[in-house]
This record gives sequence, C-alpha cells and structure tokens, in this order.
Amino acid sequence: MTGDRVVLCPLDELGDGEARRFDVEDGGLAHQVAVVRLGDDLYALGDICSHADYSLAEGEVDAEEGTIECWKHGSLFSLATGEAETLPATRPVPIYNVGVEDGQIWLEVGQDE
Repeated sequence: MTGDRVVLCPLDELGDGEARRFDVEDGGLAHQVAVVRLGDDLYALGDICSHADYSLAEGEVDAEEGTIECWKHGSLFSLATGEAETLPATRPVPIYNVGVEDGQIWLEVGQDE
C-alpha cells in the first residue's frame, strides 16, 4: 500500500551526512520521522529509538556503515531497513518512502510500515 506524499523541505536545506527530525501528521496520526541525507541518497525512519524515548535525529550518522546512532544509549539502526544492529535496542524502527521532486524532499505517509 502506498500513501500520500508530504513535502518536507528543499533538498539544499539538508546537508550531506545530516539527520533532521520532521513531525508529520496524516489523518490525525502523528509521525516523528528522521530524514538522513548521504550524498544523493535519502533515508527516512521513525525518529524515536525503539529502546527508549530518544530522538534518533540527534544521533551520529555513519555514512560508511549506513547507520544512525541513538545518542543516549548507543544503539545503531540501519538507515535502509530500520533494523536495530546493536544493543540495547532489539526492535526495528519503521522506515518510510522518501525522495526528491523539483528540488523538494517528500515523504510518503499513510502506508503500511
């Protein structure tokens, strides 16, 4: 199932290797999403660590490994799959379809995550 696209920001506002949190509403549901840019690639995953209630967008991005680290307890999450790669997190975070059109980053919401 696919959902509706929501425009987040111009691509040039998100630097290479940067993660930024976006709060997106869809039909009354709130999605807290971390969007990461690595060169020409974009990744979008649930912003809240599955181990504890901390923002992943505040953590460090490792472009070589394709991960983002929870700044509080050090769990690593795959940018591509949302899977927890290290403890203490054991559960994945959701991932979202994300892309660029006309220089604007869009996020697809309302999909099966």
